[in-house]
Amino acid sequence: MKIRACIFVSMFLLSGTLSAQHEEVKLKIVQTSDIHGNYYPYDFILQKEAVGSLSRVHSFVQKERESYGDNLILLDNGDILQGQPTAYYYNYMDTASVHVTADMMNYMGYDAGNMGNHDVETGRAVFDRWTRDCHFPVLGANIVEVSTGKPHFKPYEVLERDGVKIVVLGMITPAVPAWLSENLWQGLRFDDMEETARKWVKTIREQEKPDLLIGMFHAGQNAVLMSGKYRENASVEVARNIPGFDIVLMGHDHARECKKIQNVAGDSVLVIDPANKGVVVSDIDVTLQMQDGKVVSKQIDGRLSAMDAYEPSAAFMKQFASQYDTIQQFVSKKIGRFTKTISTRPAYFGSSAFVDLIHTLQLQIGQAEISFVAPLSYDTEIKAGDVFVSDMFNLYKYENMLYTMWLSGKEIHDMLEMSYGLWTAQMKSPDDHLLLLREEPREGAEDRAMFRNFSYNFDSAAGIVYTVDVTKPVGEKVNIISMADGSPFDMGKRYKVALNSYRGNGGGELLTKGAGIPQDKLKERILYSTDKDLRFYLMQYIEQKGVIDPQALGQWKFIPEEWTVPASRRDYELLFGR
Repeated sequence: MKIRACIFVSMFLLSGTLSAQHEEVKLKIVQTSDIHGNYYPYDFILQKEAVGSLSRVHSFVQKERESYGDNLILLDNGDILQGQPTAYYYNYMDTASVHVTADMMNYMGYDAGNMGNHDVETGRAVFDRWTRDCHFPVLGANIVEVSTGKPHFKPYEVLERDGVKIVVLGMITPAVPAWLSENLWQGLRFDDMEETARKWVKTIREQEKPDLLIGMFHAGQNAVLMSGKYRENASVEVARNIPGFDIVLMGHDHARECKKIQNVAGDSVLVIDPANKGVVVSDIDVTLQMQDGKVVSKQIDGRLSAMDAYEPSAAFMKQFASQYDTIQQFVSKKIGRFTKTISTRPAYFGSSAFVDLIHTLQLQIGQAEISFVAPLSYDTEIKAGDVFVSDMFNLYKYENMLYTMWLSGKEIHDMLEMSYGLWTAQMKSPDDHLLLLREEPREGAEDRAMFRNFSYNFDSAAGIVYTVDVTKPVGEKVNIISMADGSPFDMGKRYKVALNSYRGNGGGELLTKGAGIPQDKLKERILYSTDKDLRFYLMQYIEQKGVIDPQALGQWKFIPEEWTVPASRRDYELLFGR
């Protein structure tokens, strides 16, 4: 495991020599982020040992507390409520018990949490219940009640250790409305991070006078303007433009980082991101020299520490053994049978049984003419034979609802153009790549080929017959031949289109940037929405059918095939091996 380390040293020495009242205070700050329901050392979806988990983090924290005691500060940076069956079960099925996520975090002694976009995606009933069950504050300075103009969550938390005052300011990416249906966050708004930080840092400085200021932001480091109005992934911008932060804890983008930057005042700020699933944690040592009760110097050392060196905590597993057994029973319920193995791997090279099963269901439930679906898991499969609840989390990763929207033929075409522009290269010779691949792996990723863009934005369509000419530039690749029933496809006609709520709210910008629909007009296009997530309907569909014979619909393909078929084999081996 590669461990990156960074050191930030900032010295502020007062005049005069250190007196007898000189004291050194050592703090340990540990950050988890984007745990995504990985609490136990077992992946209930993949049915195998989990590389990262809260149980391993607990072992690490307990060991460090032997040295630091209460001076260890444990923080979580959001997206903890969604991603594994354990979270799903306690979000939506057992709503009477103390939420297991809160129970676990209370047991581990978290000092503060922060809201993530996938926590918001669970809906207000779920996330408000979870935060009530937590014995520590869950932060969100820029999540504001529309009716009062005040933060729905506590904006910051003040912690005192050995005479040192630490303030943690929490914020979330403001792009939540670009992904999530408003019914999930009714009555709230998500303010710009930099504007919010400017306001609250001023308040914190004046009222709290902290010795150490930590920003905990559920946002990544590479800022982009999303849907023309939301400043997404602005953590580094805030660290640079708002003086006062000593440390900025990042999350959301699942990308490991540990480095120092210089803010506009010339001071250094440590920015650090442990990526996801608890595989590593942000591990920060802070040493403060005190004189007469005041901080006269600071040293901050940051690193990413790997959890695979720590065994799952036996005490943690004993404490939550009954919940573990409950989830094992839940995911082991048989719901049907597949006649053949399906995988996301073929979905990147043409029509596939995996994606087309979801297309078929979306067309049926949404009473739509056309469907859009992307493979939400990069590389997963469901084997032939009995199908269980656990398989449904492979088939459909997120708790998205289904929308039916009206789109014009041209908007459908333009949306596909953007999707395949993110997905495919422009082949200029038979030896070129078919797929648009990164030149180098992301930090912390395996040493293998990877897509340049996120595959959950690689939407294909069903209900229409079309080709994708990969020798053409972006904007000229897609040729829609007809509707699936052979009737003409009309660029000027309105069609009923089934897609998930993430896409329908502007996620991935395929509808806004691609189809050219303004963000604030998307809501007007919605004709129908399910009241439960798509996974629920997939389970229901399979249970009703009993036996599913998954088939590729064969409604689209890459051309020219004399180039794309050999290129598909080459790129497949680069991505997945032989």
